[in-house]
Amino acid sequence: MNTEEFVKAYKMVVADAAIEDSISVFQKPPGRKPSEELLQISNYYNGLNRDERKIIDMIIARVSYEASFGALCVLDGVRSIEEEGDKGDINLVYSKDNRSFDLNKNKDLHDIFNFL
Repeated sequence: MNTEEFVKAYKMVVADAAIEDSISVFQKPPGRKPSEELLQISNYYNGLNRDERKIIDMIIARVSYEASFGALCVLDGVRSIEEEGDKGDINLVYSKDNRSFDLNKNKDLHDIFNFL
């Protein structure tokens, strides 16, 4: 798996899935006894007209994008998770069949994601 393949998979299973899952949960909360908060969100969402729900869906998509992009920025080391001073590096390595691939060697995961 190379860097671009990783980012494409990440986008699909994290960012895109978060959008689809959130909308699905808001439309019909799962489980026997969903939380009161989730029921409130669901009631609000389902009470909106189609155009209003489309706006909420766009907000969900934007939040998913921003969170996913931010996580990749952390992995690339361009968004710090440490206080001031000497900071460490995060190395993202994919291993398969006795081979290892440094996925964030070029610190461009977030750029690739942004391009997709």
